[in-house]
Amino acid sequence: MIQASDFIDRIGAHGYDFFAAGPCASFTPLVDTVIDAPGLDYLAVANEGDAVAAAAGHALAGRRAVALMSDAGLGNAVSPLAALTWAFGLPMLLVVSWQGADGDEPQPALLGRITPDLLDRLEIAWERLPEDAGDLEAVLTRAEAHMAETGRPYALIAGGRTFTPAEAGQAQAPSQSRGAITFRPAPRRTPRVTRRDALRRLVGRTDETTDVIITGSDHAGRDLHALADRPNHFYLPDAAARPSMLGLGLALARPDLTVIVIEGDGGALTYMGAMATLGAYGPSNLCQLLLDNGCYESAGGQATVSAGLSFAAIAAATGYRTTYEGHDINLVDRVLEGSSRGPAFSHLHIVADGETGALPRPPLAPSDLRARFMRHIGALG
Repeated sequence: MIQASDFIDRIGAHGYDFFAAGPCASFTPLVDTVIDAPGLDYLAVANEGDAVAAAAGHALAGRRAVALMSDAGLGNAVSPLAALTWAFGLPMLLVVSWQGADGDEPQPALLGRITPDLLDRLEIAWERLPEDAGDLEAVLTRAEAHMAETGRPYALIAGGRTFTPAEAGQAQAPSQSRGAITFRPAPRRTPRVTRRDALRRLVGRTDETTDVIITGSDHAGRDLHALADRPNHFYLPDAAARPSMLGLGLALARPDLTVIVIEGDGGALTYMGAMATLGAYGPSNLCQLLLDNGCYESAGGQATVSAGLSFAAIAAATGYRTTYEGHDINLVDRVLEGSSRGPAFSHLHIVADGETGALPRPPLAPSDLRARFMRHIGALG
């Protein structure tokens, strides 16, 4: 078995200082050590896909990150591993517990058997995490070489008894105090603002050198690209890439930038657990603009259940410092003004105009878009 402190010391020497973790009992000694270690940042996320996206945000900032997860939760990470890390070339170290191997646990037996195959299908190189600390350096050297060559994650599969048991640590919630929360709801009425109206206002109010914009839906990316294609824009194909968690990872790594995440109601509903994480850990330089047209416009136009839902109230309840809701385009201005006391959230009701589908997608290949963005923020050496 490996002492968790030995593992942390070894990977710390390779520059890994950010850990995003889904729940896993096998990693209790490791997580407790990370929480107690000075100079390391730990993010407790709602699910494994969010861990991958947050680590990817750190990678987008040119930093090294670790995503911890169980084999039972690896399936939750498939979409961001495919749509984000594979597509854009964002490397990270994945540490996956193998509870279903060697008869450790009966419940995840099937998941344990298919874990190596699943990583292979995702084109993620992997190897077993050694049980001797003396072998770690060679493993990490191979991982570093692979990630440098491919720009893809590298996985270390840890058996259920890899880390030496330690005394159970105290579960630690984020320590920051939010103070009073501003929440300003609005009466319901028929929206008149379109997505393009809101994005046009956003482009006019943002600074290319200090602000970055991440779009989390196909149509938002098309509209923003048509309005203005700038190097501080990062277009994601859809919500499966977990835009808000990517933005969180980037904002934590780069407090000098204002990170603005654009989402739709469909994506926010699908990955609502991320709101709790952003409310708990979101820094003051993070803004989230949710454009709610009441439907899955890019996926057939079916109605969502957002008509009776206040995302802003949920954001306020989960700890966002400033939240707004309404139909007025001025909410774009207000969420940007709230960035100094963020995390800030604005729920803007918009009309589904159905026109965006005719626009072309941003033409840059994902890897080229990532390189352009990282070069712009000074994250490429």
